[in-house]
Amino acid sequence: METSPVLLDAKAKHYLKRLCKSNFNRRVGSEGNRAATDFFEETIAFFEFSTKSTSFDCMDWEDQGASLMVDGKKFEVHASPYSLGCDIKAPLVVLSTMEELAAVEAANNIFLLRGELTKEQLMPKNFPFYNPEHHQRIIQLLESKNPPAIITATSRDLEMVGAIYPFPMIEDGDFDIPSVYMTAEAGDKLAQYEGVDIELESRTKRIPSTGSNVIARKGENPDQRVVFVAHIDARMGTPGASDNASGVIVLLLLAELLEDYSGDLGVEIVAMNGEDYYSNPGEQQYIALNKDHFSEILLGINIDDVGYSKGRTAFSLYDTPETIASITKRVFLDYEELVEGEAWYTGDHGIFILNQVPALAITSNEMAELMREITHTPNDTPDILDRTKLVQTAYALRDLVYGIEEHQRA
Repeated sequence: METSPVLLDAKAKHYLKRLCKSNFNRRVGSEGNRAATDFFEETIAFFEFSTKSTSFDCMDWEDQGASLMVDGKKFEVHASPYSLGCDIKAPLVVLSTMEELAAVEAANNIFLLRGELTKEQLMPKNFPFYNPEHHQRIIQLLESKNPPAIITATSRDLEMVGAIYPFPMIEDGDFDIPSVYMTAEAGDKLAQYEGVDIELESRTKRIPSTGSNVIARKGENPDQRVVFVAHIDARMGTPGASDNASGVIVLLLLAELLEDYSGDLGVEIVAMNGEDYYSNPGEQQYIALNKDHFSEILLGINIDDVGYSKGRTAFSLYDTPETIASITKRVFLDYEELVEGEAWYTGDHGIFILNQVPALAITSNEMAELMREITHTPNDTPDILDRTKLVQTAYALRDLVYGIEEHQRA
């Protein structure tokens, strides 16, 4: 007997509460993250999926705050995520351009980066998927100058870090120069003290840890499969309801709808762990595990930031064969809530695109507003979601499985 929408809504409410507890942090490497992956594995196994938890090494991080004093005046600063700590007193040097950074002599000066240098969050130095040359150049210059500490004064970078203000320009556990960040306005005021000794303390600790992906499968033919992914981690400091408890909940609802599935098509559901972490360890591990098996995937589907109370649920297709694209549109457009949306590439469907696998991404068509006001902040709470949208997305994905399975059989 098919599970009713009312029951699925109740399940979604329970899952949302479980994943977004007020004292719960799903950052990679944390106890909360491991509790979330354990919960996912236990729950999905109940729906007759075989499961495998694939562990990886990672870093957790402890932040006890940071402080900056100069000439008796206190400035508000924040420790850059995953940075080493420090307790130093040294003169301040102010740098605004790449040319100034290249020319400066460190001479034991603390660097204040601002202006053009801090317009974007730097990609981590060892990030494998996207790493612009000018980001690499800034990192190389900083490491060659090797100041005792770095202060970055930033405004907004909606595409990379969402609504966080100020944002940490450096978020990289492989970068070993201590760093803190502050608002652009505070940076303007601090710049007036160039050449003056400042006192900077950052109380942080790097903690070796572990995390895991959870891979669940069913279906007679895993060599011809559809893969569903949603990242289960959340950025530190946010409940991560939309980003991305919502996607994980859709996976669990879909698993329940497929409890009795016994078709030939392979179905793989993955709680991916690391999309909001500096080194994407879960994504890298998944790529390594599938290095010789991406050709077996008919379609890779990423669910991220769904269920926002405003707008509708948007899907977008990437290099998808006409037959599967046609099935997808026919199935999805039968649901009033779903619409075809614009392409976007800053999500886990990039794993499939980079490996020449047809991909489908599902998100809110109000993603721009989410990024501008909510994503990665404490405001990403369960009350911003409409659970009926999560339920409807799960039904649509269930129908897509049966649609592709029927096509493969024909």
